[in-house]
Amino acid sequence: MVEISVIIPTYNEEKVIGKTLGYLSRQTLPRSYYELIVVDGGSSDRTVEVASRLADRVIYQSGKGVGGARNDGAKVARGRILVHTDADIAPSQDWLERILSGFSEGVVAVCGPDAPIEKKFRYLLLYFFINLFSDVTYRMGVVGTRGTNTAVLRDKFFEVGGYTDYPLCDDVELGFRLRRLGKVVYTRKTLVKASARRLEKYGILRVLSGWIRGDLMLIRGRRTVGSYHRESY
Repeated sequence: MVEISVIIPTYNEEKVIGKTLGYLSRQTLPRSYYELIVVDGGSSDRTVEVASRLADRVIYQSGKGVGGARNDGAKVARGRILVHTDADIAPSQDWLERILSGFSEGVVAVCGPDAPIEKKFRYLLLYFFINLFSDVTYRMGVVGTRGTNTAVLRDKFFEVGGYTDYPLCDDVELGFRLRRLGKVVYTRKTLVKASARRLEKYGILRVLSGWIRGDLMLIRGRRTVGSYHRESY
């Protein structure tokens, strides 16, 4: 019986998707307990070919934005729990097992922090403060889910309407709505490593200012601004 569906949006990810799916194929949970679903946004490289070797399903995106791709994956998922992540992660072998253990009575979602795969000091320092901030806000009753590391009960995901097509911070916004349905748990036990390649491409200040601007707009109840585009690295 499939308990967990891992949903991964992709676009021109031939360099990393095979490694990510390899990590996810070697979890401590029995392989029959979970499925891997890749939602491709029209890659022009070998992403679909590479993903098809290890994923249980590879489908083509029809929804708008990254959130739309995650919703597309949720529609075909069979698991009781939907795990949303990205194509460039390096999870620990017990990552899914730790996520599963977080779903106690009344919990509708389990999310956690990420840390950079790259060992550059500036990225390690940045994520240290980002995750510290998340710890503090969680204790204050505010939790924002993350696109790299969020698990949601399938029925609650659809009840709340899934992801929006917001061009920025749609992953965080989902957590705000999920809190109306039950408890959203944030725990460092489910930390996952992810690539800092966006920071490499655009620089820390540009990326961080975009995140902060988007979060502030969400807090004010506004739709974020920006332009969704399929990113190649």
